[in-house]
Parts: sequence; structure tokens; C-alpha cells
Amino acid sequence: MKHSALLTVVATLILTACDKNPADEPFVPASQVTLSEVTPALNLPPGHPAVEPDEQPPLSDEPPNIEMTQRGTVVSSIDIPDFTYIEIKQGKETRWLAASAINVKKGDILQFDEGSTMENFNSKVLDRTFPIITFVNRAKTVKGK
Repeated sequence: MKHSALLTVVATLILTACDKNPADEPFVPASQVTLSEVTPALNLPPGHPAVEPDEQPPLSDEPPNIEMTQRGTVVSSIDIPDFTYIEIKQGKETRWLAASAINVKKGDILQFDEGSTMENFNSKVLDRTFPIITFVNRAKTVKGK
């Protein structure tokens, strides 16, 4: 008997929750949605005036402005889907970088950020372990030395 009552309560809750039909809601194209609708004012400190949509920074897929303070000459590269492993020479030292897919060739000058260095990184795709590799956020080829 207890199971029947429990099942009845659960079924009632489910049916009540399903009463709202998404088709009843008006469709608002993404281009008409403002940042304030996506990010509620609750994120603002108490007493902070509301931010008007025109004052809000645009949403962007661009990575944050990361300084590319390093340079090196490309010795070799290995392309895999979505990534490029790049062996570079800086002065008398050679090291490996991993970056988002980029077209590079031997002899190119590469400019890149500090990134994050890992020891004994095993690439399953390459079936290879890099003793030391730096994962960079941004990299680009540049002209000249």
C-alpha cells in the first residue's frame, strides 16, 4: 500500500512538472539577447549601479591578450589534429612546444608566450614521451630575427 501511495505522489509530481510546454515560451534569437539577461545583476556588488547593455564588453571567442615574449627558430614540427608539436632552437638550446594547430616549417621564426611546462609528458597520439615540453597559449610565425 505504501508503494502505491509513493508511486501516485511521484507520478503527480512528474505530470505537474511536465505541464509547462517549451513551445509556449516565445523564441528570442541569440542576437537579441543582452549580456545582462545572460549574466544577472546578482554578480554585481551591493549598491553597484546597473550596467547598460551598451556599456558591456562584447563577448569574444578571441583568447585574452597574452604577451608573446619568447622567440625561437623552428627545427622541426609534428602536426596532429588540433595541435602542432614544434621543436625550436633558442640560442644554443633546443626545446619542444605544443600549440594549437599552426603552419610552420624549418627555419621559421616563431614568437610565443611563456606557456606552461610539463616534465615527462606522454603523447598517446604520437606514442612518445617528451622529457620537457611547454604548452603555449599563442604562437605565430614572424619575419626577421
